[in-house]
Amino acid sequence: MQLEEIPVIGSLLAAGADDRVFDAMLVLGPVIIIVITLLGRNLASLALAVAYTVGFSVYIGYKGIR
Repeated sequence: MQLEEIPVIGSLLAAGADDRVFDAMLVLGPVIIIVITLLGRNLASLALAVAYTVGFSVYIGYKGIR
C-alpha cells in the first residue's frame, strides 16, 4: 500500500507542495496530540511536544532561508 492510497492522507498529499517532510509533519501533528492526550501530562509528553514544535519550526526556517 502506497501512502497516497490512504483516503485522508492521499488528498493531503495531492493538495500539498510536493514536500514530503512538511506533509509528514502536518500529518504527525494530530497523531502527536492524540499520543499526548493518552499519556497525560508528564515529562515524556512534554519532551514529545517540544521536539515536534522545535523540529517543525527549524524545518520551516530552513526552508525559508534556502
